[in-house]
Amino acid sequence: MSIVKINVLTVPAEQREVLEQRFASRAGAVEGSDGFEWFELLRPVEGTDQYLVYTRWRSEEDFQNWMSGSMKDAHQGGGDRPKPAASGSTLWSFEVVQQASPK
Repeated sequence: MSIVKINVLTVPAEQREVLEQRFASRAGAVEGSDGFEWFELLRPVEGTDQYLVYTRWRSEEDFQNWMSGSMKDAHQGGGDRPKPAASGSTLWSFEVVQQASPK
């Protein structure tokens, strides 16, 4: 079964729009990555300032290949890069053991 990676981003209220715009205009390289299955950016509704970046992958190896390849390339840059919108980040990892879809 697939694996899920959830990047938990702490985003101050004044940076929410910046974060969402950056994700909306991202290069989209993840969609073409081998083993990539799904992406969602989840905005908090109440009680937290943490966004969840949900991705699902065919395997841990596929995720690690993306991390060391196109993701790393996309996040490297010169000194003129904009300040990060998130003030903190934590990565959670899960294995999918059960799933269901609408009937």
